[in-house]
Amino acid sequence: MKRIRLIVAYDGTDYCGWQIQDNAVTIEGELHHALCELLKEEIQIIGASRTDSGVHAMGNVAVFDTETKIPPEKIAIALNHYLPEDIRVQYSEEVSTDFHPRFCDSKKTYEYTILATAIAVPVWRRYSYHVYYELNLTKMREAAACFMGTHDFSAFCSAGSQVRSKVRTIEDIAVQEEPLFYGNGGKIIKLRVSGNGFLYNMVRIIAGTLIEVGMGKRTVEQVQDALENGKRQLAGPTAPPQGLMLLEIKY
Repeated sequence: MKRIRLIVAYDGTDYCGWQIQDNAVTIEGELHHALCELLKEEIQIIGASRTDSGVHAMGNVAVFDTETKIPPEKIAIALNHYLPEDIRVQYSEEVSTDFHPRFCDSKKTYEYTILATAIAVPVWRRYSYHVYYELNLTKMREAAACFMGTHDFSAFCSAGSQVRSKVRTIEDIAVQEEPLFYGNGGKIIKLRVSGNGFLYNMVRIIAGTLIEVGMGKRTVEQVQDALENGKRQLAGPTAPPQGLMLLEIKY
């Protein structure tokens, strides 16, 4: 028996998230079906990040155990023949049998994309959140700096989270601007954040909060107050899922 690690990229638009569900099409469900077809075994998949409905990934991680004779590095290519076009395994390799993608120390990087234009651009609708207003990037960056380091992120976690501790460490956070060279002008704004772990909807709530700061609806001081007091109602809204991308998980 050997354990195989997969690096998985997907467009999450048409899926009900990562985790297998009854009567719903999910990323894990499609991978499970494809692996069973390819390997002629009953496979159990363990994923690193259970991304929500509509959320995308460039580098989610999953592992499974198998008796297959297929060389580990060849599994990715073979598996892609059984997967829909909006899911692709980028890489496959053998890892230690005790490697667990959720419990091993890791650094996750997410990116949230905001389309800041007067009129929406249709080709971006699946991969960004459209905001009609001009955003103050200086204030957004000032507010983003509040999240650096180790904090209790209770105010930035959706109800339903069952984790015991809501203390997390953000190692890097940046608000970047890219010009839009076509259409009606405007800009692409990307919030990129890396840390040792994230709570349920944490990145989307941070994004929603920073958008309100950029719009002038919320101050930097209010962001700091939410972080210190830990009350969900003090933070901003949960930004829509289509703007969120899991870029990378490093172990």
